[in-house]
Amino acid sequence: MTVEDCEAYKDFLKGPVASFVGPKRSRASGRWRPFTPEGLSADSQAYAVRAIRAAFAWLTTVRYLAGNPWSAVTDPATVTKEVSVQVDRALTADLWVLVRRALDQRCGDQLLNETPEQVRQWRTARAAILLMGDSGLRREEAANAGRQDLRSIRHVASAGFAKKAGEGGAAQVEIWALSVVGKRRRQRTVPVSAATVRALRAHWIDRGENFDAAQDDAPLIAPLVIPATLTARAKHGNKDGDRGEDPTEVQSDGDDRARAKKAYAPDALARLVRQGMKQLAGELLREGVLSHDAHAQLLDTSAHAFRHTFGTRAVARDMPIDVVQRVLGHASLQTTSIYVRAERQRMLDAAAQYYSEDGG
Repeated sequence: MTVEDCEAYKDFLKGPVASFVGPKRSRASGRWRPFTPEGLSADSQAYAVRAIRAAFAWLTTVRYLAGNPWSAVTDPATVTKEVSVQVDRALTADLWVLVRRALDQRCGDQLLNETPEQVRQWRTARAAILLMGDSGLRREEAANAGRQDLRSIRHVASAGFAKKAGEGGAAQVEIWALSVVGKRRRQRTVPVSAATVRALRAHWIDRGENFDAAQDDAPLIAPLVIPATLTARAKHGNKDGDRGEDPTEVQSDGDDRARAKKAYAPDALARLVRQGMKQLAGELLREGVLSHDAHAQLLDTSAHAFRHTFGTRAVARDMPIDVVQRVLGHASLQTTSIYVRAERQRMLDAAAQYYSEDGG
């Protein structure tokens, strides 16, 4: 490969020939193509060039190649953007309280139109939502969290905390901490609220497992029902999955719950949360306790929105910004500071509305 070949490949990435372009398909499909009609963005083109350059650099290092032609090739031009975090998707404090209250109602058999299976699914969704909303986890981190990574710590709080809590002297409190591995394979420890632990315990009871005597490899959150697809049933140990069943059906018998020992895939956990939020939004709107704006926001609420919810709430409740950064696992404090700016903007908006209504 020559430098001219590399430049030609850069041109190809910018405008691939028609035979390489097609609509999104499964990779197992004979109609799959590597490029969509929209093509690659400039950032994606630059990433591809860097990846190939790195591969050739390694081949040169191990002396498989005599030289790296990509070292003489510049990256495609890109625009350096501001750090983009969709903080506006975070739930407001009032909406977060409303969602948690509604989840508790559906998890406590208080709705007569819910079947026992539906209530168990609500308890699974609640455990996932609280884990992300109270600890700031990404959906991959919540899906991969294991019981062996969650532990209880007896912490002797400072005198200032004890005074604020109305206790004399140092106060001993129980804190749950979860060790997770996030982006760039970085391990960090995040606090887990007592409400989240209670939700997890309820979910484990539904699974028929003992939360306090769990196996080391047990996931914190696992599916209670398994879709009848071959892939899902093979993952969860069902060798009789090929039974000619409708793949859209959901199995909910006791044997399936006993087999559900493996964790959710991140996409599956995110789908459970999104579907739960859409159903919750419709029910709360019909009950008249949700505005149309809040209804629209809940319909668009993804699993990642609860991570933003934690970030904005933590800043609003005066958690030190460096602590928020460590809990969220941000590599840069600049990313975390976006939550500070968002909270300041929310405060100014509220003040502007207050003074306009007050006539001042």
